[in-house]
Amino acid sequence: MKPTLLVGDVHKDSRGSLYYNNIFDLNKIKRIYYIESENTSVIRAWQGHKIEQRWFSAVHGSFNILLIQIDSWEEPNKSLEPQEFILSSNTLDVLHIPEGYVSSIQALEESSKLLVMADYLLGELNDEYKYPQNYFE
Repeated sequence: MKPTLLVGDVHKDSRGSLYYNNIFDLNKIKRIYYIESENTSVIRAWQGHKIEQRWFSAVHGSFNILLIQIDSWEEPNKSLEPQEFILSSNTLDVLHIPEGYVSSIQALEESSKLLVMADYLLGELNDEYKYPQNYFE
């Protein structure tokens, strides 16, 4: 399965703005949290899951998200190419990260917040993999 950007939208009128995403199905979500970046120099890389899925949505500001599909969890190929996505709070886009990927997350604006949704509860599964920030070339 490949990462999918579920595009949201916004409706504006004299009362304000309504942000929506009518194609995002929440049935698999068991847990939510958000990541707040204090500055744009911090990069949260490379962390991912062999089994768990994640969904990301920018609720404030914007983020550059890089995703790499892992070929071997014990020793991934260092030349794997990332896919790049930009998420902005200007629309309610949701990025689905299927199982088998690691991510790199960087805020593009100060104090940005990224909503993270997961399909497993905390502690329900031991499925967290981390690699050094400079692991992939």
